[in-house]
Amino acid sequence: MFLTPRSAPAAAGAAAAARISLFRLVCFIPLCLAATLAVAAELHGTIVGVADGDTVTVLDRARTQHKVRLAGIDAPERHQAFGERARQHLSTRVSGKDVVVVWRKRDRYGRIVGTVLAPDCDRNACARSLDVGLELIGAGLAWHYKQYQHEQDPDERQRYADAEEAARRSHAGLWRDANPVAPWNFRRGTGSAQIAPNPPSM
Repeated sequence: MFLTPRSAPAAAGAAAAARISLFRLVCFIPLCLAATLAVAAELHGTIVGVADGDTVTVLDRARTQHKVRLAGIDAPERHQAFGERARQHLSTRVSGKDVVVVWRKRDRYGRIVGTVLAPDCDRNACARSLDVGLELIGAGLAWHYKQYQHEQDPDERQRYADAEEAARRSHAGLWRDANPVAPWNFRRGTGSAQIAPNPPSM
């Protein structure tokens, strides 16, 4: 039996396959890096400011302040119906509390966008398991921000959607209004009843 040299087409095919494998490897490395960068980070600190119904300031252990936008929700604007109520509700839940912010991105304003977990009781010693954004939706003081729901994991996305549906059915908070204006429409100046006084505190 005689061994014959590999034909030119076969050799060319093997070389091409090697180049494709190398290309796939090189392209895979940035994807791995991107996946690593997308892994959630945690910010530990104390809430020292509440700007509105979905934005807070966290003071970390190094005494650095961080603006944090609550992920997955959109609360009424300050001058919108229920805007001040939403801010007050959030302030009551988190002001002065030690929290954990689980986050993966910053928005165009440089704010951290994340899930804020606060103590589930009135003492800082309690477990930080209260999802503040979810609680605001359930109270009828924020919308599930579906424009960005693709950034949520499936379980969290479903919890937020279910909370909004329950608030709608029970006419909680802003859902008492027959036709509440979503904040994103308010900011664009579209929709009816753009500005309305907050109802009296319950």
